[in-house]
Amino acid sequence: MADAQKQMQALSDEFQKLQTELDSLVEARQKLESQQQENQGVQKEFNSLDDDSNIYKLIGPVLLKQDKNEALMAVNGRLEFIEKEMCVEELRS
Repeated sequence: MADAQKQMQALSDEFQKLQTELDSLVEARQKLESQQQENQGVQKEFNSLDDDSNIYKLIGPVLLKQDKNEALMAVNGRLEFIEKEMCVEELRS
């Protein structure tokens, strides 16, 4: 009887550990998806702008003018990074 209880406790502990790990993976995935949606929105806006449009980047309390191509490359780079991270997260689970 004591063996059965120890076994149940060990299984319960393992389940709790896996549930905690799953929760953190789901949270990380949701954060990545949110960042992906935000960057896709920015990318869409950039694509609709004229080449001579002014784009500003917020750095701390200051808005700095940024070249459209440079800004678009930065957003595309972030999207690539996010997609890679999402693939890594899928492999972990």
